[in-house]
Amino acid sequence: MSTRDEYVKKLQVKLEEWNADIDKLSAKAGEVRADLKHDYAEQLEAVKAKQAVARQKFEELQKSGGNAWEDLKAGIELAWNAVGEAIDSAKSRFK
Repeated sequence: MSTRDEYVKKLQVKLEEWNADIDKLSAKAGEVRADLKHDYAEQLEAVKAKQAVARQKFEELQKSGGNAWEDLKAGIELAWNAVGEAIDSAKSRFK
């Protein structure tokens, strides 16, 4: 397996983990007091928006050929970090 393929596989696993995290956060948001629902909904929408950007970067990576994927890697890492931070922030707020 090439380095690119390994990287794609690693990112795919992380996307699946984030989907599970977002599902858990959504379930928690449904259980909160009415006065907190709006804040939770906003936080979840922010996470989902960042995940959409990361998913788009991931799709660009999958379509890239040759060594072009290395040019995309820096942007992907930034998007990935943003999603991870947003999920961590949401988790800490939803406790």
